[in-house]
Parts: sequence; C-alpha cells; structure tokens
Amino acid sequence: MSSASPAVPHLSFPDGHTIPQLGYGVFKVADEIAADVTAQALEAGYRHIDTAKIYGNEEGVGRAIAASGIAREDLFVTTKLWNDAHRFEDAIAACEASLARLGLDYVDLYLVHWAVPGQGQYVEAWKALIELQERGLVRSIGVSNHPRPQLEEIIEATGVVPAIHQIELHPYFSQRELREVHQRRGILTQAWGPLGQGRSDLLENATIAAVAEAHGASPAQVVLAWHLAHGIVTIPKSVTPARIVENLAAVELRLTAEEVAAIDGLDRPDGRGGADPATKTA
Repeated sequence: MSSASPAVPHLSFPDGHTIPQLGYGVFKVADEIAADVTAQALEAGYRHIDTAKIYGNEEGVGRAIAASGIAREDLFVTTKLWNDAHRFEDAIAACEASLARLGLDYVDLYLVHWAVPGQGQYVEAWKALIELQERGLVRSIGVSNHPRPQLEEIIEATGVVPAIHQIELHPYFSQRELREVHQRRGILTQAWGPLGQGRSDLLENATIAAVAEAHGASPAQVVLAWHLAHGIVTIPKSVTPARIVENLAAVELRLTAEEVAAIDGLDRPDGRGGADPATKTA
C-alpha cells in the first residue's frame, strides 16, 4: 500500500451530493481529546467525519475542522438528532445547536439517530429534517437505527426517501434483508460498529485471519475492505494514530469474490452487539 494518503471512493446520493465511502467515527471519544484525534484523522487523509449530539464531542470536532486549514467544500461532516428532540421545533433547534457547537454553517449529512418507535415521533422528526434541508442548514438527510416498518412509514408519510441509513453492520451481523430494502429504495447503507465494535473474536476469526495473511493486511483492513466491496459506507473509530492510518489504507485492499463470499458466511443469528432499534425506548 502506498505511503501517500489513499484516494477514498465517493458514493452518490439521489440528491446529487456524494459521500466518501470510508470516514472517521468519533463515538465514545471524549470532547477533550476529540480535537486531537480528529486532527490526526484529517492529517492522515480522512475527509469524512461522523459525530452526533449525544457523543458530546461536536465542539472538539469543530475545533479540529477550524484548525485544519482544509476547505469546507472538501470536508464531509455528519451529525445526528438525539431522541429527546423529535418534535418538529425541537429538532430544528437541535440542529442549529449542533451547527453552533461544530462552528459550521451547514452539515453535509444530518441523521435521525434512532427511530425510538415507542415515542411515536419519528415521522415528525423526519419532517423536521426535510425542512432543515430546504433551509440549507443540511445538505443531505438520512436516518440511523430505524427498523424496516418505521423506515417505510416515514417514506410513505412524506414521499422523501432517506439518502442513507446508518445501522449496526459487520460480518457477524450483515443485515442482508435490510440492505436489500435499501437497494430497492435507492438508500445507501452505512455501517456503524464495522469492526464488530472492537470484538476481538471477529478480528481473530480464522477466515478473516487467512484473508489478511494472503494480502499482507491486518484483520481490521480485511473487514473494512469487505464493507467497501459491498458498497457500504463505513466509519471505523480509533484513537490510536497507527490504526487511524491503517484503517484508511483499507480502501486500497481489493478482496476476491471468493474472499468476500467466505466472509459473508460469518453472519450469525445472534450477531447483534448493540441495542435493538425496534425495542429502544429512549
């Protein structure tokens, strides 16, 4: 793999915008170190940063962006609406507050973080995101952690299809059925927890280890390359400088069809590691 920053492929949204297929996630990164690690990611060549209001690190991310000297149009920034602000006016205010913390005039992608079906406000939240896009405060809009019934309900209620759906996804939990729904609807799939939320049993899996050895790559790079081969947008997180660089280099790794199929076979009925969006209550 080359020493220069690798070229990250971009995928297209129906609204005409594009998203870098591999980005840098800052889930569980404390605000006091977010500026430093985000700066390291930007220096390594990442141009897609994924944060959220609930992460508590939008200000740190914003400081790194401001100090980077990178032109705004060359960056792709995502943040998310938290579950306590699904009412229309609350959602508008929440987005404005996120922009203030980030120090930005707009974000490239704004997501409804969870559907929280029991609250029954996910359609209202989606209508607020449509309004935010119309106002120019966000370029593209999508959702995260929406079960299929709620995903289809917001589309039927508004006629607006999310540009992307961010879900837990990794080789042990490959979400094939939901990915098929996305493909039919023209929705990009984005993976959070792409490395199994750091599960050592995934990165130590014999199938993945064998592919890694064959390519002279790390297991994490193989897992990320599997996502990319499937056209999935992915946002690995690390606070370790060497791994930040290593993860980005996965865009240069090309798996064979046989290797992709072998990793496909690792899917497990009990592979979910995070909360179930269908039963999340707050």
